[in-house]
Amino acid sequence: MKLRRQPYDFIDSTRGKLDIHLECHPLTKARWRDFELLFGKNGACGGCWCMLWRLPRKQFDAQKGEGNRKAMKAIVDSGTMPGLLGYFDGQPVGWCAVAPRDHYPALNRSRILKPVDDQPCWSVSCLFVHRAYRKKGVSTQLLRAAIGYVRTLGGRILEAYPVEPKGDKMIPAAFAWTGIPKAFESVGFSEVARRSPTRPIMRYNCGTLKPTADESLKGRKKVGRVAS
Repeated sequence: MKLRRQPYDFIDSTRGKLDIHLECHPLTKARWRDFELLFGKNGACGGCWCMLWRLPRKQFDAQKGEGNRKAMKAIVDSGTMPGLLGYFDGQPVGWCAVAPRDHYPALNRSRILKPVDDQPCWSVSCLFVHRAYRKKGVSTQLLRAAIGYVRTLGGRILEAYPVEPKGDKMIPAAFAWTGIPKAFESVGFSEVARRSPTRPIMRYNCGTLKPTADESLKGRKKVGRVAS
């Protein structure tokens, strides 16, 4: 599958377990079919299409499935880039939703995921890996790519909301779409808050690079924001 490189593509190549080598690109209009291929008929899980954090819950539930697919496509068609696709051997095998936190209004409505402080930050809101490539280091590589991506756009803090497994119990994939702490710890995230036994808030300090996120987007494609 030959893919065209877009003008504002961030490309990150990393290697993980079992010699799986990912190439990561932002989701653009040219890559929409790859996103659909990865998410499949169920929109990854339950007709979500990675819209849960972007919508009021009532609206999200009402348009599960095709409505959410169209909503995400409208975001991408508008020129925004709501996350990164990970490719192995030319095929899309993983997804990491990453955008400034204030682009996910549902986070602020959550009692356990409300803001830790008033510092602007970016958020990893979803990780989805094709079932054939799970437990092969894909999530870790996507997170490394997300760190680099946010850093290139001047982001200072990258935040995440993983689910902590209880004891030795495995978390079903359908409930682990925000990732697990171990994956984030492996790339340098640290816990900064916990308002629930199983839901830590973790952060990665991307540094104090300039330009700022707003400055870096002037004259460039928008990243991750829902079009009004």
